[in-house]
Amino acid sequence: MATEHLGDSVAKLRRLADLTQEGLAERSAVSVDVIRKLEQRRKHSARLPTLHALAKGLGVELTALLGDPPGVASSGDADPPQLVAVRRAIMPPLFAPPAEPAGVERLSLPLLRAELAEGWTLYHAADFGRLMEVLPGIIADARLLAAVGTADQRAAGQAALGKALQLGGHLAIRLGKTDLALSALERAHATAGQSSDPLLTAMVSNSVAWAYQRQARLDDARALAVHAADGVEREHTGTAEGVRVWGGLLMSAATSYARSDDYETANDMMVAAERAAGRLAKLPPPADSRLVSVFSRSSVRIERVRLAVQHQRPEEALALAKGMRLSRDTPPSWRTWLLLDVARAHTDMGDATGAVRALQSLRRAAPGWMRHHTLAVAIVTDLWNSSPRPPGLRQLAEFLGVAD
Repeated sequence: MATEHLGDSVAKLRRLADLTQEGLAERSAVSVDVIRKLEQRRKHSARLPTLHALAKGLGVELTALLGDPPGVASSGDADPPQLVAVRRAIMPPLFAPPAEPAGVERLSLPLLRAELAEGWTLYHAADFGRLMEVLPGIIADARLLAAVGTADQRAAGQAALGKALQLGGHLAIRLGKTDLALSALERAHATAGQSSDPLLTAMVSNSVAWAYQRQARLDDARALAVHAADGVEREHTGTAEGVRVWGGLLMSAATSYARSDDYETANDMMVAAERAAGRLAKLPPPADSRLVSVFSRSSVRIERVRLAVQHQRPEEALALAKGMRLSRDTPPSWRTWLLLDVARAHTDMGDATGAVRALQSLRRAAPGWMRHHTLAVAIVTDLWNSSPRPPGLRQLAEFLGVAD
C-alpha cells in the first residue's frame, strides 16, 4: 500500500483522540492553520519539532507520524520478476537440492569486486532497475567464490558475499521492502563474521541501524551504531577505511539522536565527525572507495545541513551549505540530499526563487534521484500551491507530475 500522507495520518489520529483541529492546536501548541493545511493536503511536510509537538498533542508515539526517508513506494501489486529474482538470490530456496557449481573457472575475486563496485555505483545513481537486473548474478557469483578454494580464498569470497548482500539490503530499503532488507542484512552480518574483512561487520551494522531508523526504532538504531563505532575506534582508526567506517557510524548515531529531538547532542557528534574527517587527507586512500562507508568532510557537512533543516534552523542550514566544495567521491545520492535540503531551507525562509534554483540544479545533477525523493515532490507541491509561483517552477512541477 502506498505511504499514507502526513495530513491523512494527523486527521485520522485526531478523530480517534476525539479532538477538533482547534483542540489539537491547543494541546500541541501547533497553529490551527498548519494543522488545517496538513489535513487539506495544502502542506505536504513538517519539520521534526512540529511532528514531536503533534505527536504529544495526539497522545501517540512519534512513530505514528514519522514518515520513512524517500524511497520507491509500494503499489500493493505483486513483485515484478526482477525483484522476485533479487529475493531468490538473497534467500535461496530452503528445500531445493544445491545447484551444481558452474562457471567457477571464469570467476575471479578482482572481477567480482569490480562488479560489486559498479553495483554500488548504480545504487548511488538511483538506477534501481538496472541494479535489480545485475544483483542476482553478483550474489550468485559471490556465493560460489565463498564456497570454493583455500580457507583464505573462501574468506575473501565471504567478504564479497557480505558486501553483495549488504547492497541487496540497501536496494530493498529503497524499494520499501523492509522485510527483505533485514533478511539480506542478517545474512550479510553472519557472512561478515566469516570473512577476511575486519570492517565488514561494522559496515553491515550501520546498514541495519539505517533500516531500524526507517522503522522508527531510534533507540535500537542509536545503540547499534554507537556499539559498532566503539569497536572500530578501538582497533581500526589508523587506516582511511577504519576512519570512514567509524565516521559513518558516528553520523548514523547522530541522526538517531536528532530524530529523537536531541539536536544539540546530534550536532556535537557531527562537529566531532567533521574534525575527524580531516584525518583522511593524511592517510592512504582505500583501494576502492565505493566498497567502504561514505564518509568525508563533504558528507558530514551535508548531514549537518540536513539536521539543521529538519529542526527548523534554515538560516543555519544555508550558512553551513554556503561555499561548500564537494569532494569528487561524493555520490549522487548525497549531492541530492544537499540540494533538497537547501531548497527546503530557502522555502522555509520564504525564498521561493532560491528554492527553485536549488531544485533546478538537482534536476540537472540527479534526475533519477529527484523522481524517487518524496521530499522533492513535497517541496514542489508546496511551492505550486503558493502564490506567486516563481519562474521555472512549472517545468519542475511537470517533471514530477504535480502540475495542474
